[in-house]
Amino acid sequence: MKRSVAPRVEVRVSQRYDAPPERVFDAWIDPGVAGQWLFATASRPAERVKIDARAGGGFHVVERRRGADVVHAGAYVEIARPRRLVFTLSERRDARDGSRVRVEIARLDKGCELTLVQENVPPDQAGRIEGRWSGMLYGLETKLAVVPRTVHR
Repeated sequence: MKRSVAPRVEVRVSQRYDAPPERVFDAWIDPGVAGQWLFATASRPAERVKIDARAGGGFHVVERRRGADVVHAGAYVEIARPRRLVFTLSERRDARDGSRVRVEIARLDKGCELTLVQENVPPDQAGRIEGRWSGMLYGLETKLAVVPRTVHR
């Protein structure tokens, strides 16, 4: 008997930033910055972050959740700085059953707007995933708002 598979949905979230598109894009591929907001919170930065930012390269972000390591891994499908980033995403090392994420960054008169679309999401997980991405994009906003202090000597 053939098992029926529930249709998958896509999750879409958007966020505007007062930062230039290049700075927002680079926050996705710089391990030091990404580890502070991607699969992380202000009080719980990522445990480990590895990023090979090239088409065909990949990423590996380990977060600590309730005392256990959760691995978020994927491969970069497309990198077009500063406007588009496409990657696969899975919470397991074997990403064959994962989903695909598109990040589009549009320049505005002041800053930019980021739109993220995650495809192939189980419908019963869509609300949780949308909330998680919204939280992460807010976390990115707080990281971008931090202005490095100039040291005068």
